[in-house]
Amino acid sequence: MLDLAPSTDPLLQPLTLRGVTLRNRILSTSHACGLEEAGMPAARYQAYQEEKARGGIGLVMFGGSSNVAVDSPSVFQQLNVGVDRVIPHLQRLSERVHAQGAAIMCQITHLGRRGEADAGARLPTIAPSVMRETLHRSIPKAMDKHDIARVIRAFADAAIRCKQGGLDGIETLAGAHLIGQFLSPETNHRTDGYGGSLENRCRFGLEVYDAIRAAVGDDFLIGFRFIVDEGHEAGLGFEDCVAIAKRFEAAGVLDFYNAVYGRMDTAVGLADDNMPGMASPIAPWLDKAAAFKREVGLPVFHAARIADVATARHAIREGLIDMVGMTRAHIADPHLVAKLAAGEEARIRPCVGATHCMSAARPACLHNPATGHEAVLPQAIEPASARRRVVIVGAGPAGLEAARICGERGHRVTVFEAAPRAGGQVLLAAEAGWRKDMIGIVDWRIRELERLDVDLRTGVYAEAEDVLALTPEIVIVATGGTPNLDWLPGAEHVTSAWDILSGAVAVGEDVLVVDGTGRHVALSAAELCHRKGATLRFATIDESLATEQAYAERIIWRRWIRANRVDVRFDEALRAVRAEGNRLIAVTQNELTGEKTETEAGQVVFDYGTIPADGLYHDLRGASVNDGVTDLEALVEARPQIVPETGFTLHRIGDAVSSRNIHLAVLDALRLCAWI
Repeated sequence: MLDLAPSTDPLLQPLTLRGVTLRNRILSTSHACGLEEAGMPAARYQAYQEEKARGGIGLVMFGGSSNVAVDSPSVFQQLNVGVDRVIPHLQRLSERVHAQGAAIMCQITHLGRRGEADAGARLPTIAPSVMRETLHRSIPKAMDKHDIARVIRAFADAAIRCKQGGLDGIETLAGAHLIGQFLSPETNHRTDGYGGSLENRCRFGLEVYDAIRAAVGDDFLIGFRFIVDEGHEAGLGFEDCVAIAKRFEAAGVLDFYNAVYGRMDTAVGLADDNMPGMASPIAPWLDKAAAFKREVGLPVFHAARIADVATARHAIREGLIDMVGMTRAHIADPHLVAKLAAGEEARIRPCVGATHCMSAARPACLHNPATGHEAVLPQAIEPASARRRVVIVGAGPAGLEAARICGERGHRVTVFEAAPRAGGQVLLAAEAGWRKDMIGIVDWRIRELERLDVDLRTGVYAEAEDVLALTPEIVIVATGGTPNLDWLPGAEHVTSAWDILSGAVAVGEDVLVVDGTGRHVALSAAELCHRKGATLRFATIDESLATEQAYAERIIWRRWIRANRVDVRFDEALRAVRAEGNRLIAVTQNELTGEKTETEAGQVVFDYGTIPADGLYHDLRGASVNDGVTDLEALVEARPQIVPETGFTLHRIGDAVSSRNIHLAVLDALRLCAWI
């Protein structure tokens, strides 16, 4: 267990709730992390939560939207606390987290109309009234008195299972879930004792909490993840929410509020309110949570894009809230608290707000590939038994991560980078106005390389003889890629999105941007063109914008396109470009109909991913012991590659292999280098 020495830092002060002492003021809030196995928190799920406890966090909250009843289905990989077979899993999880010194709680809920009728047991969704949710698209059954009694009992039974599982407590979730659906006049149109007046709309939730407290007794924490303002005209305003909170507080069944803002029943609401991303300011709802705390008597927790220690410390020091949620910050660095306590705040791997952890790959961090894979990939790199001479060519994300890991292993590392500045494509990504925080991926690694005394040589276009002159034992080629345009008829007339973002080519007055990947690159180039005053048109091969991105980023780009009235064509593949006088003709073909369209423009900007810049790799293959072949089975099974007694082995990673994303580039580096 991590021994945290006494500290004057506000974040490291304990908080006691109903006899449970939290060792500091930092928590990871409940979220559906995507690691469940048939609804159970099995080994991989447990390792993910345990790592945060090992890293010093005060409270691990897990099981976002854990289902209490059979008609609350799993629609985003939630846990199932509605069955007894969850208890042994909870017992093992709580033992592991408690052994590391942290407290542990689970969020239990019923989704109500937020479910999907064809998910899980394929039962009708239920709600106070027949009001369709736009996000999950179900039209629910209006609950009768038997449904109400059954669900109240299910909440109590689920809470008992959590207590039997050794947890310190539970919270329920209001918001767009069933309890919140009863509270909000937008979703509750009932005319019986559960609808109409505020008192009646509180009745179901109060009965749920009364049943939970009666079931678990007085030695168990009960919290309420509570909307403090729904943020739209038809929903609950701040004053309404305060009035509701005071009714629940007066009932004497709660120990804390976990304050959230906004709506969850639309994709826009999730992206803007509940889980704001990089385009949002830091801690956008902290003032709302603080205002709520001033109105209630119970401790208040809060989390929403509180990604940095300085903001978290301010929130606690000024008494704005009592516990600060740094959930995504712990996905980026589960050892955040340990580094803070050790006086190594600058070493915390930053959350840049990219929301990759909310994609289909969740909880995968964009630049911490070990997260979610703690059973096989290390969060902390151990020193190697023998010191090796490692040469890395390329200082983009893959090369920098390889250098960092090899430095942590204690190897002698030299990095060659042809550009005057390390960072690779991340430097271009940060050119999009709202994505500037991406640069944190590079800046943190450069600081780590300085600490590890890694020899980083920028402005050096390394040839084979430069590499061999250092007599390496391991050579890693991370030279990235170059825009994949040469296959296109008329490619000589096309400007790559890279050249626009880097400023290598000036933005024209009349620009057609074509997206062939669904990634950020083309849209970032379009955003820059618009900023420069160009008349802009946009075409994409996909049926929607930013197809490869997480939903929060898709919302941001969709809003930008709409707000700036950009002319967009979907399902359009670029087939050729030709010049006619001083104008260009772009030939696109509709993926649905096969119809070809010719569009005249002054400049055609295209992104189609990259092809490997692998000339150096091929130049070195013949001299290497392994002919540049990486053992893929060893790579995915977390085993070391063979290192010969003489000569050198050669590997390539990241976009030098194929055009992918930052997460997969740094994953290449970790899987290769953690065992060198």
